[in-house]
Amino acid sequence: QVQLVESGGGLVQAGGSLRLSCLAPRRFTYPAMAWYRQIPGKERELVARHTIARTTTYSDSVKGRFTISRDKAMNTVFLQMNNVKPEDTGIYYCNVKPRESNSDLWGQGIQVTVSS
Repeated sequence: QVQLVESGGGLVQAGGSLRLSCLAPRRFTYPAMAWYRQIPGKERELVARHTIARTTTYSDSVKGRFTISRDKAMNTVFLQMNNVKPEDTGIYYCNVKPRESNSDLWGQGIQVTVSS
């Protein structure tokens, strides 16, 4: 079974920083890699997306604070979260769709908690 390995979540004070990582299997190619989050009481939402052409998309709520990037091998995606706010608290999920597959892959989810 193909798995994504997420890391980097935890507890941070408002105004602080966290860096999330998601490692995907090297044997596939990923035209896009993304981070979603689920905040309590809300639907899962896109936070940021990075394409193989190195274009990026951000939700309005995180623009200017979060940065998505990928490593040179293009199978690890990072989310640098700066100046975090309590409303960023939630479970963050890595999402990729291998070019070689018809199905999306989701990480197990990683908790991010921002205290005020």
